[in-house]
Amino acid sequence: MKINYKFKNKELLERALTHSSKSPNNYERLEFLGDSILDFLVGEYFYKHCKEDEGKLTVLRSHYVSENYMSSVFDKLDLKNDVKLGKSWQGEISKAIKDDVVEALLAAIYLDAGENGIEEAKKFILENFDLQNYKSVVDDNYKSRLQELVQGNFKCKIQYVTEPDQDGFKASFYMDEDKISTGTGRSKVEAEQQAAKKAIEKLFLIS
Repeated sequence: MKINYKFKNKELLERALTHSSKSPNNYERLEFLGDSILDFLVGEYFYKHCKEDEGKLTVLRSHYVSENYMSSVFDKLDLKNDVKLGKSWQGEISKAIKDDVVEALLAAIYLDAGENGIEEAKKFILENFDLQNYKSVVDDNYKSRLQELVQGNFKCKIQYVTEPDQDGFKASFYMDEDKISTGTGRSKVEAEQQAAKKAIEKLFLIS
């Protein structure tokens, strides 16, 4: 574990690393709090340090709080051997669990630090999230960009339904059971990218 913070209450740290399959005293409540703290502090950072409009700020925040990025933070912190899973859990630790653990750790730091909680949480994010290099975030892959935006703003299942069309393929993008957009292209990839682009424009009013 490579966390640059010393816990006064070791029980908080233990809980932040414990999955529900292992114990009822697990990270789920901490993850709930950590999710809100993360959204706020990442949003605050970009408000203060980035002059882009609201749409671009939303894209940046969604990138850094996405499951994929949080999973990379988990790996950077080398937490794999510290997470406590029940015997029923088999295989690799999923990205979803990695995401939850990092959020739970953030909340645990916030609570453990007392009146300095928000500053210690901010320090943890600044040390581990590489926010200062936000200009390197590439968002021209519409499918990836849409996934990050949806993960950062909604709790739902997303999927593409892609079928042959007269000039190539037609893709429909769904959130749960709701069709949000459609796109066409000469290949499946192109059709799905177009559907994602239209969904971004419709849902988030950005292009």
